[in-house]
Amino acid sequence: MPLNDDQPVTWWACEPRRLARDQAEVTERFPDLIWVPDGPGHWEGRLPPWPFDRTEPARLRQLIGDAGMPVEVKYGHAYPMVPPAIYPLDPVPEPVEYTQARFHVMGDGSLCLLQDAATWTGRDSITDLLLKAAGWRIEYTLLKAGVIEAMTINGIVTDASHDHLIDEALAQSPPSDEENA
Repeated sequence: MPLNDDQPVTWWACEPRRLARDQAEVTERFPDLIWVPDGPGHWEGRLPPWPFDRTEPARLRQLIGDAGMPVEVKYGHAYPMVPPAIYPLDPVPEPVEYTQARFHVMGDGSLCLLQDAATWTGRDSITDLLLKAAGWRIEYTLLKAGVIEAMTINGIVTDASHDHLIDEALAQSPPSDEENA
């Protein structure tokens, strides 16, 4: 493959098996995400409301809706050694939340999904980050409703300890216009 001095070599030109792996894993687990090969590449689309391997809480969709969370997953040229950044598009964290660790949002608005840089080894699956992002959506809603003080350290992907708070968050929400009619 000839090098173009005007454009960096994409990570997937150096790591074609990793691209194939990511595409297979993401397509299987998150079929609403589309791969876009611009620049270092990104995924765009929606994460499902509940992609976890346990029973969905009965009233979850009353709290967060059926559509799932739209995201953009941006790779950098150093991928897979550096994890991609996941940006929630709805809800979008408020800029003041970027400076509060309890919201798990980085200074650029991407989600903070790893406890430290060493947590990502470069061999990890991007689907693990996408699951954490889907969990972030739920915890963000619980936090905004005031039923938790901060997001959990490990997230809710495999931890059911906050599932019961969905009903409490719904009780905290003001009734919608449809409910007042």
